[in-house]
Formats: sequence, C-alpha cells, structure tokens
Amino acid sequence: MNTQAMRDAQARALVQLEHLVASFGAQFPDDTTRGRVYALRRAPGSIAGANVGWTTGFWTGMGWLAYELSGRFVFRQWAQSHYASFARRMGLKHDLDHHDMGFLYGPSSLAAYRITGDPRDGALVLHAADVLLGRFLPRAGVFQAWGRMGEDNARRDRNRIIIDTLMNLPLLHWAGRQTGDARYGDAACRHLARTLELLVRADGSSAHSSHIDPLTGAQLAQSTVQGHAADSCWARGQAWGIYGFALNHRFAPDMGLLDAAQRMADYLLAHMPDDGVCQWDLALARDGSVQRDSSASAIAVCGLLELAQQMPDGARRTRYEQAAAHMLDGLVRTCTAPPAPGAGLLQHGVYSLPEGRGVDEANLWGDYYFLEALARVNMGWTSYWHSGREASGQAMPALRA
Repeated sequence: MNTQAMRDAQARALVQLEHLVASFGAQFPDDTTRGRVYALRRAPGSIAGANVGWTTGFWTGMGWLAYELSGRFVFRQWAQSHYASFARRMGLKHDLDHHDMGFLYGPSSLAAYRITGDPRDGALVLHAADVLLGRFLPRAGVFQAWGRMGEDNARRDRNRIIIDTLMNLPLLHWAGRQTGDARYGDAACRHLARTLELLVRADGSSAHSSHIDPLTGAQLAQSTVQGHAADSCWARGQAWGIYGFALNHRFAPDMGLLDAAQRMADYLLAHMPDDGVCQWDLALARDGSVQRDSSASAIAVCGLLELAQQMPDGARRTRYEQAAAHMLDGLVRTCTAPPAPGAGLLQHGVYSLPEGRGVDEANLWGDYYFLEALARVNMGWTSYWHSGREASGQAMPALRA
C-alpha cells in the first residue's frame, strides 16, 4: 500500500467534508447526491434537512471520524450539534419502524459517548437497543427488518429478514454488556444463527432477504429488493455480511461467525474486478460493462480489515489485508470525487439500481465507510462497538425505554 497516497486521500476527504459541514450545519443531506451534489434531505411530512431515514447516523459519524483523524475541534463541534435531533427523534419515536438502530445511533451517539463520555449519548444508545429489541420475533428467532410489527404491516415487509441486519446486532451485544441483561445478546445470537442458516449459501454467497413464518420459523421464500435477482449476490449485502459477521464474532466467538465471514470474503474476492471496485451485483460480469458500487467496496474494505485483525498471523490474514489494500487503492484512484461544492467523498456508488435510486452517485454510507477505511489504515482505528474507548471512565446509566 502506498502510505503517502492514503494520507493524501485522507487529507482531501477532510477538506471536502469541511466544505460540506459549512454548507449543511446541523441539517442533514439526502441519502445520495443528485447530479453528484448533495441537497437537503426531503421526506413527506418533515421539514427540509430533517433527521429522518436510515442514513443520518453516517453523516454525523463522519464528523466524529474526522475529529479523531485531525483533532480539529470544528468537526467535533459539528458532530455534537446533531445531538438534539437524535434525542428528539428517539423521544418522539419518529421514523424508527425499522432495524437500522445501529446504523443510526452507532456512528453518532455511541461515537460521541466513546469520545466525550457524555452519559446522555450513552443513554440514547441504550434506548436504540430497546427499540431494536422490540422488533424481535421470538418464535422465529429473527428481527423483522422493515415496517410496523404485527398484522397491520404491509405484506411485503411482514416477518422479513435481510442481510444488512448483521451490522445492527453489535448494538444489542453492547447494550447487554452495559446493563447485564442477557436478553439483548441472546436475541442477537438467535438472529445470527438464523442468518447463517437462511441467507448464507454453501458457496459463500448471500441472499438479500428471506420471508419467515413467524410461528414456525420456516423460510417461506428468498427475495431481493436491491440485488439483481433472488438467487444472485447483491454486492453491498455481501459486504454487510463480511463486516457484520466479523464484528459480531467479537461478542459471540463460539458461533463460527469468523468462518462465515471468511467464506463470504473469499466469494467476494473471487468475483471482484481487477481494479478492486465491486460491480453492484457479484453475479454479473466483471469486465467493466456493469455499473460499479463503490460503497460496497468501501464497506468490504472495512470488513476485510476487521476480519484480518481477529485472525492469527499467516497466509490467510495477509491475503485479506492485501486484498483490502488493493480495493482501497482502487477506490482512491478511480472513485474519489473531485473537489466541488456539495460533492461527496466517494463517487460511483449505487443505492438501488432496480429502483433507479442513487445510481452512479455518492452516498452517505459510502462516504462514511471510505473515511473509516482510511482511518483504519492511517491511524489503526478500531470500531466504536468494541474499542473500549469510553472517555473519562463514566459509568453507563441503566435504562429501560
């Protein structure tokens, strides 16, 4: 890896992020750019720039990452300015009918608590864990990903699980350790086991989603929303799986999760274009004729580094580290956005190609995980979920939502 090139990429990313900070302040941009420019987030029933949707945690999280990378107070002050909106959102239970509590309150509130020790932020993380725990279907042993719980939910989302949920489960493990309440970790482990059973195939590829009988736990059908087909391998989902299993292995080391992460990593690397930037679905051609998804590659880089960090020294660990370096180099060379007002950090991402959303654009999660990948290689950054970096040694409040 060219160390200087990675440091230069980090410096450029921080300059661009500071321009975005000045543009948006305490407001939130949309999930993706349009015409490669971020605009204020807009959602029915909410004011422009409101804290709604599943991606706002990544926006705030970039501020905390940037502060750790640079030590510049402007980034810390900006990230802290979002506290009120996350607290208000939790207090009102606004737009929380989904599984993405870890995505929302991990990069934002947990990061704040790790760095500042402010117990108000820690309290928000525990509230988020309680919201997620309320989505658990005990007979089926899974968390419903989307929509209201119960029969009034749209049939499309009822009792549906998705591969992405793996990334939200560390929230439960963390809450269990903070409170001593075994319900959090037990539910997370049951969902992990079902995900291994229902969404990870024998060849290491993954399905995006599965519909579950809530009474028997039987799989009714596999499907996809953002992948090419139910039996293909959506690249971002594969990346979520690699990273999610690796993160959860730290909390559940006896479940074989690191082996699952390796199998998924091997599949992704075997289907990777030469330049290291994923096509949006790994079942499609690798010859450059298919739309890439830089955000999938950024997530996968972080997942590969998380995986390698937990492996003993040897050829396999070295392979994953070298693959992550190659992929990150490909992102830096071919996908970093040129400086421009409102531009993101990482272009050529995809939100949902089948739905025509955010295709060949920057997006908040791609920008966040690109910055995280740079933090991992440039400063040895480790995840907020397991780093043990509580500042000032303050005890976590025991809360129940």
